[in-house]
Amino acid sequence: SLEKQLDKLGKKAKSGDKDATKRLNVGNKIREALENELPARAVELDKEEARIAAEFYLLTIRPVLYVMNTDEDSLSAGNEWTEAVEKHAAAQNSVCVRLCGKIEEELGGLSEEEQREYLESMGMEEPGLHRMIRASYALLGLITFFTAGEQEVRAWTVRSGSTAPEAAGEIHSDIEKGFIRAEVTAYDDLVQYGSMNGAKDAGKMRLEGKEYIVKDGDICYFRFNV
Repeated sequence: SLEKQLDKLGKKAKSGDKDATKRLNVGNKIREALENELPARAVELDKEEARIAAEFYLLTIRPVLYVMNTDEDSLSAGNEWTEAVEKHAAAQNSVCVRLCGKIEEELGGLSEEEQREYLESMGMEEPGLHRMIRASYALLGLITFFTAGEQEVRAWTVRSGSTAPEAAGEIHSDIEKGFIRAEVTAYDDLVQYGSMNGAKDAGKMRLEGKEYIVKDGDICYFRFNV
């Protein structure tokens, strides 16, 4: 239990263990939240504190996404029920997404062109499912980058903050080990210029090294040697 872990850390901290003192301070913040009937994820922590908190292996430290199935009228405007859930989620450092199951079901049976027309008629930019997926990725600290070859285009998932070699390692460990550089094009630039060659001709393709932090939507071509 958390109490037992804190008791052990307290004894070590009294002996002058600086690491134990640091962990004890984080643990005490979490204990205070739990005593006030709040989940551990409600505690505001910096990056280092969050790493320490994860090592307590508490169920309520895990991120939570609330998905609210509303009627069409409440999708954008909300109602008393969505407001209550959103208030509850905000107090717990959680995330909310509204969607309308009826609309999502209708979208599922339409072609891409029909979907665009339907969304426009509903005053929506994208399906609720897309928002839910993006919110899930953000909550878990994940991003997507792409690779594009002659035969396939593929999306890869990596942790936010991953370097170019680390992202390359998701494809194959040899690419990470032999990483030289990455040719990177932003997804929005590809859309704007219509093709990879068009983006390259416009000067939107960049050469990045080992320290480059991959961004969500990057299209990467990794050069490596093994």
